[in-house]
Amino acid sequence: MQGPPVIFSPRRRLNARARMAAMRRTGNAVSTVARELAADAVDRLGFLNRTFDRALVIGDVTGTFADHLLAAGGEVVRADPSPELGLAVAEDAPIEGGPFNLIVSLGLLDTVNDLPGALALMRRALAPDALMIASFLAAGCLPTLRKAMLSADADRPAPRVHPQVDVRAAGQLMTRVGYASPVVDGWSFDVKFDDLDQLVGDLRAQAMGNVLADPGPPLGKAALSRARNAFADEADEDGLVRERFEVVTLSGWSPAPRF
Repeated sequence: MQGPPVIFSPRRRLNARARMAAMRRTGNAVSTVARELAADAVDRLGFLNRTFDRALVIGDVTGTFADHLLAAGGEVVRADPSPELGLAVAEDAPIEGGPFNLIVSLGLLDTVNDLPGALALMRRALAPDALMIASFLAAGCLPTLRKAMLSADADRPAPRVHPQVDVRAAGQLMTRVGYASPVVDGWSFDVKFDDLDQLVGDLRAQAMGNVLADPGPPLGKAALSRARNAFADEADEDGLVRERFEVVTLSGWSPAPRF
């Protein structure tokens, strides 16, 4: 049986997260996206009249969401694809240590090669009538960076920015892999940057750089100059460039037992 296409490099992905972990240890942490995803997940739990006494939290690099659960008295297992950031969990392998009555994945599923498989593995690690929440970057993300990269490559565009899942396709996946009462919604937030180099540096510091299996050739000096100029052309009256981060959040329940 043929597996899913290899779009992302697992090795490059792990290296990116290891680099992020190293930067966090030296105090050079940028957590803009991680903070937004964690805060949104906390808000979502606030609407539920439910307690979760055993949770698996994957990719919460700020610890915000895990700390919220701990404050409520629950047991929390912190995990990440990189063992430097928590219990090592691979999205293409069964999750051990379950069952859990809550699994939350933050900022990870946009760079897995088998998204349906990753969602199915999380569902199998849930106890009956348990909740899964996954938030990750979605289609339409980073439009200004995409435009700058197209300007850089001119007539021969190279693969530099990740392909991403749109909200409608994500919703179909939830039903396909067996979640009950699935909910899928898209949301966004904006961040302003001084220039292209600051944006790229922040993305790399958050393990959000290029982890494609075919990352394309490096930008030459002339191409990099075109990209910087195209990005700067989008500046507002304050000289800052607003970039958009689109997010899709999936939530669903493992089927409850039938009596």
